[in-house]
Parts: sequence; C-alpha cells; structure tokens
Amino acid sequence: MTYNYLPLDKNQLTLQQVKNLLKYDQSVSITYAAHEAILKCRDYLDKKVNSSDQLFYGINTGFGFLQNVKIEKDQLSKLQSNLLLSHACGLGDEVPSPIVKLMIMLKIKSLSYGYSGIGIEVVKRLMEMYNNDVIPVVYTQGSLGASGDLAPLAHICLPLIGQGEVRMNGEKMPAEKALKKNNWETISLQSKEGLALINGTQFMSAYGMYNLIQSEKLLDWANIIAAISFDAFDCNVECFYEKLQAIRPHAGQVSVASRLRKILNGSGITAREKQQVQDPYSFRCIPQVHGASKDTFDFVLNTFLQEINSVTDNPNIFPDEDRIVSGGNFHGQPLALGLDFLAIAMSEIANISERRTYQLLSGQRNLPLFLVKNSGLNSGLMIPQYTAAGIVSENKQLCTPASVDSISSSNNQEDHVSMGANAATKCYRVVENVEKVLAIELLAAIQALEYRKPLKSSAEIEKLVKEFRKKISFNETDRFLHEDMVNAIDFMREYEL
Repeated sequence: MTYNYLPLDKNQLTLQQVKNLLKYDQSVSITYAAHEAILKCRDYLDKKVNSSDQLFYGINTGFGFLQNVKIEKDQLSKLQSNLLLSHACGLGDEVPSPIVKLMIMLKIKSLSYGYSGIGIEVVKRLMEMYNNDVIPVVYTQGSLGASGDLAPLAHICLPLIGQGEVRMNGEKMPAEKALKKNNWETISLQSKEGLALINGTQFMSAYGMYNLIQSEKLLDWANIIAAISFDAFDCNVECFYEKLQAIRPHAGQVSVASRLRKILNGSGITAREKQQVQDPYSFRCIPQVHGASKDTFDFVLNTFLQEINSVTDNPNIFPDEDRIVSGGNFHGQPLALGLDFLAIAMSEIANISERRTYQLLSGQRNLPLFLVKNSGLNSGLMIPQYTAAGIVSENKQLCTPASVDSISSSNNQEDHVSMGANAATKCYRVVENVEKVLAIELLAAIQALEYRKPLKSSAEIEKLVKEFRKKISFNETDRFLHEDMVNAIDFMREYEL
C-alpha cells in the first residue's frame, strides 16, 4: 500500500491511518469485499420491500414521531430526497474542510460493512466527491448528537441530489454547478438511502478524531515546552526520579516523567546544585498533571477508534438473519462524554502552562522581572501572560460539559439526546486555545533560558532553541508582541519534534 490510498472495509481503521489520510492527502476507496457486502445488503432490501407490505422504520414509513405513517412504494424515492432537504438545517460557522473530509470518509467506512442498505452508486459518488476535492459546505450548529448528526450529514449528502453548496478546489459554488463541472448526474435515492446517509455519528467522530490528532501533538509539545521552562526556572530534577514514579505508577505519569528525563538529559543547568529544596507545583507536578491528561487522551482515543470502526445508522439490515432491526447505534453518548473529558484534560495542559509562564515572569531565580532588561521602561512579556490567562479562563467556561444536557425533540419521540455535537465543537475550540497558551509559554521559556547563559541546556532543547531563534529573536526591548506570539504558534506547527 502507498501513502496515496486508504482502503475502507470492515478491517479496523487506526489512528495512524487517519493521520496519514490528512497528512498525505490520500484518496479513499472501498475494497472488493466491501463492494460485495454493500451489493448483497441492497439486493436483500429491495426484495424485502417489493415482496412485503410490512412496515420498516424509515424505509417505507415517515421519520421520528412520524414513524407510523405508511409511505406508498411509488413515493419511497421522494421520501428519501425530502429527508435530506428537510434535515439540512445547519447554522453557524462552516466546518473546516479537513473535518468535512473526515466526515465523508467515516460515512463511507460505516456504509462499507453492508448493514445499511445503501446502493453502491451512492457510495461511489461519495468517494468521487472526496477524491476530487468536492467538499460540501457543512455548518457547526444543528445536531443534537442522538439520531446521529442529522443536520450536518444532510448537508454532506445534499450534493448527491444536486442541492446545497460545495467547495471545489477551494472555490465555493452551488452543488449543481460542481456536478456539471465533473459531468456527474444527480442521484435518485432509493428506499432507506437518505436515512442511511444522515443517521450516524460522523460529525462527532470526525471532530473527535481531528481533536485527538491535534491533542496528541500538543501533549508532546507540552512536555518539551515544560522542560524548557523547567531549566529556565532552574528547577530541581529530583521530582522526575524514576522510582518516585514507580510507587504511584499511573501510566501517563510514568511516561511523562520518563520523557522529561530524556529531554533534560545532559543539561548543564539541570546538573548544577540547586539552592531551593523544591519547586512550585506547576514545575514539580508536571508528570502528575500532564500524565493525567495523557491517560485521558488514551481513554478517549480508544472510545473513538471503537466508534469509527462501527456501524451507526438505523435501522440496520442483517441479510443472513433475514432481519431489519431498529435500534439506537446513532446515539452519541459515548462520544459526548469522551469529548467533554478530552476538553477538560486538554484545558488543564493550558492551565498549568499559564502558571509556569507566570512564574517565569515573576522576577525570581535571578531572572529579570517580565524577562526584559530595564523593566519599567519596558514591560517585556507582561501582557502575553494576560492573554494566556484570558484564554485559560475561556477554556474553563468551554469545559462546562455538554453531555449532561438533554432537550427532547421530535414531539418527544427522541426524548434523550447526547449533545455530543456541541461537545465536539467546544472541544475543538479548547484544543485551539491550548496551542496558543503553549506558544506563549514557549516564547517566555526560551526568553528566560537566555539568561542562564553561558550554561547550556540539553542537546534536544538547544537544537530547538536554535531553530526558534531563526523565527523569533531575543527580546531586547519592547516591540509588537502579537507577531511574536503568532510566529511561535507557526513554529510549533512547522517544527518536527
């Protein structure tokens, strides 16, 4: 397999595969086995509907509270197109294109198992849209995360019937125009197809996977930035002692302490004798705090890997058992809880980071007040800490759990919902904020480290500092710090740890 192709079928999708998909701009395709499973299920459904007057939810009935309304066979196609049109009720900001692409991929993945009754032509068109960069315009608001992500997924699928808007190679246009440019015909949906498309957790799942990928990077950055701050504040490395971690062996704590020992190995600053007996918690307890967030990350990752390798529409079709079963696999409760938990865990990374920045600016440990010469005339890095504090406070507000809320819908048929979509978009904002706070700490930590010269830190830290200084120079006197902070964020995105 090359980096340019991701096969989709019942085989387990991994985090690394999702990362590669985004990083290398891969194409997607179902496998032969998935193709055959889809055909088998669709054939069974067609025969079942044509040979029976039995009611099957969403196949020959209305939706939600309208479940008992029978739909005649000559209206089944209209029923499905009406479903997409009536449910595409999103508002708010546009969902970022990488997340929309993940939504499409994950929808194809879920359909590839052959339990959804989808027609092969619909799946092929979704693949064509993905592979030709025809990306539907989707909005952040509209899903309750319970009947799946109805509104966002309806926006994803409107272009199949020539409706809605897309971005094609970055240009926003009506879907109908994009279809003509690609010589694609609109698709006439068959029974069950609209429901198979909009029932599912792909909005929550795509946001979750994206948040996890970003969080993984930021957890790595948090450790190395903390290590720079640790040396810059001239801290005592005994708190990372291996046997100290072994007597309270939480996996995250042990791994973070090990990583910090490795980063600081060979540091002349760390090696010298210290005057203080111990350091503030924001330095001394890095393994315990960062480690707890890492343990949470691992838990949430396992939840989402389970989800993206599942079938989440409704009803589901089991040809071998001759059964069509209506259930609740679209309910986003596991994802809502996980997203809230991840947001809380990542917010703590920013919380402790801001405290380290504050300590570095405090004028202690032979560091100048606000890390600038002639403080008073110069304010130095005083106000970036304000910015970090404001962002940390915003994160605390965003970390109010969405998953504890529920508002009944569909005339009380859907009487408990997960609010996982709100958890997803809140978590996204938290993760973005964490990157900003860490960038501010990085700016302060490297500024402070200059005052330890001629002592040197470890080889890993000195290498990073050298590259950082190519982008941001030492702060001799007050200057436009917004640019420094933006450049620090860019550095974190570009530098390979």
